[in-house]
Amino acid sequence: MQGSANLNLMIKAARKAGRSLVKDFREVENLQVSSKGPGDFVSKADTEAERIIKEELLGGRPTYGWLGEETGTGAGADPTRRWIVDPLDGTTNFLHGMPHWAVSIALEHKGEIVSGVVFDAAKDEMYWAEKGAGAWMNDRRLRVSGRRQMVDGVFATGIPFGAKKTLPATLGDLARLMPTCAGVRRWGAASLDLAYVAAGRYDGYWERELQPWDMAAGIVLVREAGGIVQALGEGDDILASGAVICGNDGLFEPFCKAIRNT
Repeated sequence: MQGSANLNLMIKAARKAGRSLVKDFREVENLQVSSKGPGDFVSKADTEAERIIKEELLGGRPTYGWLGEETGTGAGADPTRRWIVDPLDGTTNFLHGMPHWAVSIALEHKGEIVSGVVFDAAKDEMYWAEKGAGAWMNDRRLRVSGRRQMVDGVFATGIPFGAKKTLPATLGDLARLMPTCAGVRRWGAASLDLAYVAAGRYDGYWERELQPWDMAAGIVLVREAGGIVQALGEGDDILASGAVICGNDGLFEPFCKAIRNT
């Protein structure tokens, strides 16, 4: 596996955190039937995974900044570089014993995501990309799908839950999109949705109310696999807006037309 020193550091950190999470994941089914429930346990697993990643990344690059889901932001001596980390994307899946969750690590340089790693530890699928070097899953080069007809396309999204406010908008999206395509999936891990677009498993993906750590690594994966990634609101900044849309070049325009309702 070839890559820069930074990318190799990211992969090492993701694998180390992934091993810890897989070990904890094996205990989840037992905790489902306990009186305390698995919530506290999963929170500890999440926190421990971020501790492992932070120790590895900042140990190797102590001057870089930090943005992590569990530990928030931290300025580095180098203001141009920042790690963006989600130690456990797909926490609800993890909580329910479903093997669809990932470790997500991105490197931002001067406001641009230049490297990304998404590690699906349960399936041992390591997605990684660097600007200008392509996107890969383990040792296989990734390309977005070559489908050109919406009727053949499978798309992914997230369905808002709990206190999220964008359910009406998403239901409107689905009403417009579903009659035109082969299906829509909702698997509950944004980083893997983006990785699956890069791998050609999905033809496109969109979602609102995301955090930077949900999307950062996946953005560079899709772009390096030949896909198009934009903010859902035209002209917006993707990470700042929290809303993303992406797909292959053949379906992106009609896909955007359905979702943006233009």
